[in-house]
Amino acid sequence: MADIKSKEARSYNMSRVRSKDTGPEVYLRKKLFAKGYRYRKYTSDLPGHPDLWLGKYHAVIFIHGCFWHRHQGCRMATTPSSNTEYWDAKFIRNMRRDQEVKNKLSMKHIRQLVIWECTVRKMMKSPEQEYLNLEKIDDFLKSKTLFAEI
Repeated sequence: MADIKSKEARSYNMSRVRSKDTGPEVYLRKKLFAKGYRYRKYTSDLPGHPDLWLGKYHAVIFIHGCFWHRHQGCRMATTPSSNTEYWDAKFIRNMRRDQEVKNKLSMKHIRQLVIWECTVRKMMKSPEQEYLNLEKIDDFLKSKTLFAEI
Protein backbone atom coordinates (compact mmCIF):
# COMPACT_ATOMS: atom_id res chain seq x y z
CA MET A 1 0.00 0.00 0.00
CA ALA A 2 1.32 3.42 -0.95
CA ASP A 3 1.87 6.06 1.68
CA ILE A 4 -0.94 8.63 1.77
CA LYS A 5 1.50 11.44 2.58
CA SER A 6 4.03 13.02 0.27
CA LYS A 7 7.67 12.20 0.81
CA GLU A 8 8.26 15.67 2.27
CA ALA A 9 5.27 15.45 4.64
CA ARG A 10 6.33 11.98 5.84
CA SER A 11 9.88 13.21 6.36
CA TYR A 12 8.60 16.15 8.41
CA ASN A 13 6.40 13.85 10.55
CA MET A 14 9.28 11.48 11.23
CA SER A 15 11.61 14.36 12.10
CA ARG A 16 9.19 15.31 14.90
CA VAL A 17 9.56 11.87 16.56
CA ARG A 18 11.91 12.47 19.46
CA SER A 19 14.42 10.03 20.85
CA LYS A 20 15.50 12.22 23.78
CA ASP A 21 13.65 14.49 26.18
CA THR A 22 10.24 13.03 25.39
CA GLY A 23 7.26 14.15 27.44
CA PRO A 24 7.26 11.03 29.66
CA GLU A 25 11.03 11.33 30.24
CA VAL A 26 10.88 14.99 31.26
CA TYR A 27 7.89 14.33 33.54
CA LEU A 28 9.58 11.41 35.31
CA ARG A 29 12.88 13.29 35.68
CA LYS A 30 11.10 16.19 37.36
CA LYS A 31 9.31 13.85 39.77
CA LEU A 32 12.52 12.01 40.67
CA PHE A 33 14.45 15.26 41.13
CA ALA A 34 11.68 16.59 43.41
CA LYS A 35 12.03 13.44 45.54
CA GLY A 36 15.73 14.13 45.95
CA TYR A 37 17.18 11.72 43.39
CA ARG A 38 20.13 12.96 41.38
CA TYR A 39 21.04 11.45 38.06
CA ARG A 40 22.85 11.89 34.78
CA LYS A 41 21.01 11.85 31.48
CA TYR A 42 21.95 9.66 28.48
CA THR A 43 25.28 8.47 29.87
CA SER A 44 27.29 7.60 26.78
CA ASP A 45 29.89 5.45 28.53
CA LEU A 46 27.25 2.87 29.57
CA PRO A 47 25.80 0.30 27.16
CA GLY A 48 22.50 1.42 25.67
CA HIS A 49 22.90 5.08 26.70
CA PRO A 50 20.35 4.80 29.52
CA ASP A 51 17.85 7.61 29.98
CA LEU A 52 18.95 8.05 33.60
CA TRP A 53 22.05 6.92 35.51
CA LEU A 54 21.80 7.05 39.30
CA GLY A 55 25.39 6.51 40.37
CA LYS A 56 24.63 6.50 44.09
CA TYR A 57 22.36 3.47 43.56
CA HIS A 58 24.48 1.89 40.80
CA ALA A 59 21.31 1.76 38.72
CA VAL A 60 20.00 2.89 35.36
CA ILE A 61 16.46 3.74 34.35
CA PHE A 62 15.17 3.26 30.83
CA ILE A 63 11.89 4.90 29.84
CA HIS A 64 10.81 2.65 26.99
CA GLY A 65 8.25 3.65 24.39
CA CYS A 66 5.64 0.89 24.19
CA PHE A 67 5.51 1.05 20.37
CA TRP A 68 9.26 0.92 19.70
CA HIS A 69 10.20 -1.58 22.42
CA ARG A 70 7.10 -3.80 22.01
CA HIS A 71 5.50 -3.70 25.46
CA GLN A 72 3.71 -7.05 25.66
CA GLY A 73 -0.06 -6.73 26.08
CA CYS A 74 -0.06 -2.94 25.71
CA ARG A 75 -2.55 -1.29 23.38
CA MET A 76 0.17 1.15 22.30
CA ALA A 77 2.37 -1.64 20.90
CA THR A 78 0.53 -1.92 17.60
CA THR A 79 2.09 -2.89 14.29
CA PRO A 80 1.44 -0.67 11.26
CA SER A 81 -0.71 -2.38 8.65
CA SER A 82 1.45 -1.36 5.69
CA ASN A 83 5.04 -2.43 5.05
CA THR A 84 4.74 -5.11 7.74
CA GLU A 85 7.95 -6.90 6.73
CA TYR A 86 9.98 -3.76 7.41
CA TRP A 87 8.26 -3.12 10.75
CA ASP A 88 8.55 -6.72 11.93
CA ALA A 89 12.28 -6.73 11.18
CA LYS A 90 12.67 -3.32 12.87
CA PHE A 91 10.90 -4.47 16.03
CA ILE A 92 12.94 -7.69 16.18
CA ARG A 93 16.17 -5.66 15.91
CA ASN A 94 14.99 -3.33 18.69
CA MET A 95 14.12 -6.23 21.01
CA ARG A 96 17.45 -7.96 20.31
CA ARG A 97 19.34 -4.75 21.02
CA ASP A 98 17.39 -4.29 24.27
CA GLN A 99 18.36 -7.81 25.35
CA GLU A 100 22.02 -7.24 24.45
CA VAL A 101 22.06 -3.99 26.45
CA LYS A 102 20.43 -5.76 29.40
CA ASN A 103 23.08 -8.50 29.27
CA LYS A 104 25.98 -6.02 29.00
CA LEU A 105 24.72 -3.98 31.95
CA SER A 106 24.18 -7.15 33.98
CA MET A 107 27.77 -8.22 33.32
CA LYS A 108 28.86 -4.85 34.76
CA HIS A 109 26.59 -5.48 37.80
CA ILE A 110 24.50 -2.41 37.00
CA ARG A 111 20.92 -2.58 38.22
CA GLN A 112 18.23 -1.83 35.65
CA LEU A 113 14.71 -0.47 35.84
CA VAL A 114 12.52 -0.27 32.74
CA ILE A 115 9.57 2.07 33.01
CA TRP A 116 7.08 1.78 30.18
CA GLU A 117 5.66 4.83 28.45
CA CYS A 118 2.08 3.77 29.24
CA THR A 119 2.93 3.64 32.96
CA VAL A 120 4.31 7.18 32.89
CA ARG A 121 1.26 8.40 30.96
CA LYS A 122 -1.01 6.87 33.62
CA MET A 123 1.07 8.63 36.27
CA MET A 124 0.59 11.92 34.43
CA LYS A 125 -3.20 11.49 34.54
CA SER A 126 -3.71 10.14 38.05
CA PRO A 127 -2.14 11.31 41.33
CA GLU A 128 -2.86 7.87 42.78
CA GLN A 129 -0.94 6.14 39.97
CA GLU A 130 1.84 8.68 40.34
CA TYR A 131 2.17 7.94 44.05
CA LEU A 132 2.06 4.14 43.59
CA ASN A 133 4.64 4.08 40.81
CA LEU A 134 7.00 6.53 42.52
CA GLU A 135 6.86 4.18 45.52
CA LYS A 136 7.78 1.27 43.23
CA ILE A 137 10.75 3.25 41.93
CA ASP A 138 11.80 4.06 45.51
CA ASP A 139 11.51 0.39 46.45
CA PHE A 140 13.62 -0.67 43.47
CA LEU A 141 16.36 1.87 44.14
CA LYS A 142 16.56 0.98 47.84
CA SER A 143 16.55 -2.78 47.19
CA LYS A 144 19.23 -5.05 45.75
CA THR A 145 17.03 -6.12 42.82
CA LEU A 146 19.04 -6.39 39.60
CA PHE A 147 16.22 -5.90 37.07
CA ALA A 148 12.62 -4.71 37.25
CA GLU A 149 9.90 -3.36 34.99
CA ILE A 150 7.08 -1.00 35.86
